[in-house]
Amino acid sequence: MGKPTGFMEYKRETTKKRDPFERTKSWQEFHILMPEPVLRQQGARCMDCGVPFCQTGTTMDGSGEIGCPVYNLIPEWNDLVYHGKWKEALERLHKTNNFPEFTGRVCPAPCEGSCTVAISDEAVSIKSIEFHIVERGFQEGWIVPQPPAKRTGKTVAVVGSGPAGLAAAAQLNKAGHTVTVFEREDRIGGLLTYGIPDVKLAYHVVERRVKILEEEGVMFKANVEIGKDIPAAQLKNDFDAVLLCTGATKPRDVEVEGRELKGIHFAMDFLTANTKSLLNSNHQDNNYISAEGKNVIVIGGGDTGVDCITTSVRHGAKSITQFDINKQKPGVRDEEKNPWPLFPIVHQVEDGQKEAQAVYGSDPRSYQVSTTKFVGDEHGNVKELHTIDVETKFDENGRKTRTPIPGTEKVWPADLVLLAVGFTGPEERIIEELSLATTARQTIEAAYGKYATSVDGVFAAGDNRRGQSLVVWAIHEGREAARECDRYLMGSSNLP
Repeated sequence: MGKPTGFMEYKRETTKKRDPFERTKSWQEFHILMPEPVLRQQGARCMDCGVPFCQTGTTMDGSGEIGCPVYNLIPEWNDLVYHGKWKEALERLHKTNNFPEFTGRVCPAPCEGSCTVAISDEAVSIKSIEFHIVERGFQEGWIVPQPPAKRTGKTVAVVGSGPAGLAAAAQLNKAGHTVTVFEREDRIGGLLTYGIPDVKLAYHVVERRVKILEEEGVMFKANVEIGKDIPAAQLKNDFDAVLLCTGATKPRDVEVEGRELKGIHFAMDFLTANTKSLLNSNHQDNNYISAEGKNVIVIGGGDTGVDCITTSVRHGAKSITQFDINKQKPGVRDEEKNPWPLFPIVHQVEDGQKEAQAVYGSDPRSYQVSTTKFVGDEHGNVKELHTIDVETKFDENGRKTRTPIPGTEKVWPADLVLLAVGFTGPEERIIEELSLATTARQTIEAAYGKYATSVDGVFAAGDNRRGQSLVVWAIHEGREAARECDRYLMGSSNLP
C-alpha cells in the first residue's frame, strides 16, 4: 500500500446522507457524494495486511460469513483510489462485480466485518469507496457497452431479471452466447426494482445498467411469465441451455387467529405496489396500499421490514411499530460466539429506523414480541393486534424453542399490518413443469459450484437454489452459474 500508516492517521468516514427527517419528504436517493481528498484518505486506511480477509468470500458452517462473496479485489482498488487512479480502480472493481452500483447501495458489507483494521478500530469504509468508484465511472463516461467480438451460435434463456439473472446474462453474453432474459413483471430488475424502495436503490440506477446490457446484445422480455405465458418445456426446445434465477418469492405467513382480516398484507405486495405506482404515476393512480394516517405494525425484524418502515414513513403513517421476535443484539460483537473475521452480529439502527425515530420520536422496534391474534371491526378490517413476549432458547442440538412469558400480554392498535417474516422458497410452477428435483428446504437441487439441476441443460442460481440471501450472493451465484453453463455449452470456459 502507498500509505502503510494510513489506518493510524485517518478516522473512518462513510458516505454522507441527507437528514433523516428532511429526506422522508421525498422518494429521492439520499446519498451525498464525498470529496475526492476524503475518499483518498479512506483508501489510505487499508493497511496492507498479510491476509485480506475482506475479499475471502466464504462461509463457516454454523458460524457465519467471512468477507466479500464476489471476491472483490478490495485492497487493490483501495490503493488505486488513494493514488487517485480512479479508472484503474473501476477496472479492478468490474473484474469481480458486474454491478457495484447495486452492492454499493444495498449490500450490508460483510467485507467490512472481516476487515483487519476492525480488530481494534473501525473498519475501512469499503462500501463507500466502492459506491464512489462506480459512480465516478458513470460520471466520467468510462462505463460503456462492450459487446463480445464474436458470437458462439449458442442460445441461453435466463428466467428472472434480479441480481442473479442479470449477472448471469452479463457473463454469458460476454462469452459470446445469445442471451434472452425473461421477466414476469413489467420492468426489468426483479426485486432490485420492486422489492427495494426507490430511495435505497432508484430504478434509474437499475435501468442505466440494463440499457448497457441491451447495447451489449442481451435481449430482455418483460411481462412474460414462464409457465404461464410460455410453457417451461418450450424453453428447453427453443434454447441450448436454460438458467433459472427466479428467486425465493413465496412469502412466509403468520398463522394466527384473524389472519383473514382486511388490512393484513405480505410485505412484498406492499412494496411492489408502492414502487410500481410511484414509477407509473408518482402515486397519482392510487393503485397501491397506503399507510397514510394508519397505525402500522411491521412483523419481522429484517431488511424487508425496514423497507416497509421506509415506505410507511413517506406515506405519512400515524405510527409505526416493528416487531422483532428475537432479543436486541449486543452493541459489540461476542468475541466467543461471533469472533472476527465473521460478519458481526451487533445492534444497528438502519436508515428506515432512523427516519421513523426522527419523525415519531423513538426507535420503532419492539423485541421478543410474538403475535397471538388479530382483531377486526364490524367491517372485517383489522383494528388491533394481540401479542405476548417470548423467550428464545436453544437445546443441545441447536433446536430453537420460544416460550411465552406470562403477564406480558399486550394489545396494539393496528390499521395496517405488514408481514415481513421471510420466504419459504421458490414458487413451484416452473419446478413442477420441468420435473426438477428439490431439497428438503424446497429449493431447487443444484450443487454449489456446479449449479446443474436434475434436468440436463437446466441450471439454477441465486435464492431459488440457496434460499433467501443477499444481493451480493445472488451476483456471485449468477456469475458462477454462467461459467458452468458456458462449460456445458462449449466444453470449457474462460469465464471467472
